[in-house]
Amino acid sequence: MFLITLTVKGGESEQLTFEKEEVTIGRLAGNDIVLNKGNVSKYHSRIVLKDGKYIVVDLKSTNGTFVNGKKIAAPQVVRPSDKIYVGDYIINVEAPEEGDLDAEGDETGYAPDDDEEQQDDDVEADADADEGEYEDEGDDEEQSDEDQEREDADVQEAKDKKNMPASLAAALRKNRKHIDPRLEAYANLQKDIHDRLIEYLDLRRLDMDRLGDEELWRRTEKAIRDIVDQMDADQEIPEDIDREMLLVDVLNEALGLGPLEAFLADDDISEIMVNHANQLYIEKKGKLILSDKIFSSNQAVLGVIERIVAPIGRRIDESSPMVDARLKDGSRVNAIIPPLALKGPCITIRKFKRDALAIEDLIKYKTVTPQMAEFIEMCVKAKRNIVISGGTGSGKTTTLNVVSSFIPEDERIITVEDAAELQLRQEHWVQLESRPPNLEGKGAVTIRDLVKNCLRMRPERIVVGECRSGEALDMLQAMNTGHDGSLTTLHANTPRDALARMETLVLMAGMDLPVKAIREQIASAVHMIIQQTRFNDGSRRIAYITEISGMEVDIITLQDIFYYKQEGFTEDGRVRGRYVATGFVPKFYDEMQRRGMPVNMGIFRED
Repeated sequence: MFLITLTVKGGESEQLTFEKEEVTIGRLAGNDIVLNKGNVSKYHSRIVLKDGKYIVVDLKSTNGTFVNGKKIAAPQVVRPSDKIYVGDYIINVEAPEEGDLDAEGDETGYAPDDDEEQQDDDVEADADADEGEYEDEGDDEEQSDEDQEREDADVQEAKDKKNMPASLAAALRKNRKHIDPRLEAYANLQKDIHDRLIEYLDLRRLDMDRLGDEELWRRTEKAIRDIVDQMDADQEIPEDIDREMLLVDVLNEALGLGPLEAFLADDDISEIMVNHANQLYIEKKGKLILSDKIFSSNQAVLGVIERIVAPIGRRIDESSPMVDARLKDGSRVNAIIPPLALKGPCITIRKFKRDALAIEDLIKYKTVTPQMAEFIEMCVKAKRNIVISGGTGSGKTTTLNVVSSFIPEDERIITVEDAAELQLRQEHWVQLESRPPNLEGKGAVTIRDLVKNCLRMRPERIVVGECRSGEALDMLQAMNTGHDGSLTTLHANTPRDALARMETLVLMAGMDLPVKAIREQIASAVHMIIQQTRFNDGSRRIAYITEISGMEVDIITLQDIFYYKQEGFTEDGRVRGRYVATGFVPKFYDEMQRRGMPVNMGIFRED
């Protein structure tokens, strides 16, 4: 694997052959090449064979390691014509002739066992069989060298992930078919630098666990800068590449969240979707956009997912390939990996603004009118139980945050969530979060467990981030037993659908209750439904504010207080419409008026 020519300055040369992937050079016995002179350090340098390239790394030697007379500061690829200077010695390295190696080994000096050979054959065969990509051997000659290299890289990437299905190789190749060659070249350059960085940090034996975050980022940035400078000097980086941007991208992928860092810093971006390493979408100002950023590999995406879930005690692996998590800023994260995600690891991030929106912001964005805002505030202060309903991405949680801001400061609030994301401003606030099972499948704490427990914590307001299952029954019981003014969200497209959804969720609690009894529970527990809608142009509006007014026979009766009347589209495709007050006055307003409490009846009259 190594044919090394060792020459003493002004002296004779000798050739050494090594059948291994790395060779150490130093003064002490135990090195592969022992150079017993004072200007050679105990452990001076190391030469590594990686991906068919020979890389020389200096091991913090006293006098340094030089290539072609220039001192190296980072791992450097060397060619047979390059001269490596270690003290008074000159070293040339190249691949040995085929006959110099053990006939039983392959060209890397390693002889795989039968199982490994069969596994690699299976991967290649599965990749070649994908939808007739290769019909016969003659077709290979018609492919360009660039295409062939790209396909070989796909198969190799699949081989490197032995824990994934072999058929992933075909999917990986498919993913690359539509990539801009410039993006792919940039991603490959990132990967090359990242691989050298790993080698650099590993060979220098840095104890990462003992370094603080700032020191780790500082040292890693210096290492990447050394590598980029060395590659620049060797003309391995194209002239049109921005060196500083390249450094930031590699640093973010090594220690941060890769290309996601820039998206998270952009306040105009509300959602980030990683379909696989080579395809990232963002939602910007309500529109889905294909990003020109990609990850260098699916392994890099997996690394980002690990960095997200590890700090909050979550895990993701083949036995548990899905996870819900959150970022430090409260953004919600869902990740799913192979074998469930066939094209590679997927990440979906729902961002939250650093500063929680206030009701004034919703009015400014025309999500509500001032009259509707005044009514919602009165509902909260009058301790009406409110359900915020809406589809995925319609803004339910944002509205829940705003609605909860009307809760008086002197009331005790307990929130229950799957992944903590609420941003309440009150001080007397207890925040509870569910917990998934551990590796043994034990220790799970569900939303339902937490709702039951918070009833023993003397809450004045219970806020459940989202009802998805049997906890809806416990929520209704809490609303019916003195915990007025409670809030929650659920998925539904209309207020009437929200009632049907609540019935279904209650049945998921496992209680064999008649439908009429469930509806009576809902009618007596829930007072108001706020329906949130995301329109085709990406705008989000409160489409209905509806009161549950009681029961008629077996049917829950609803009465709209306000609704949004769509009247068409503008020339630029934006939804056009207006908010309408139906003129109906809710029951609790009549009651408050009878008690002599000040209420503004004018908000119910249409302008």
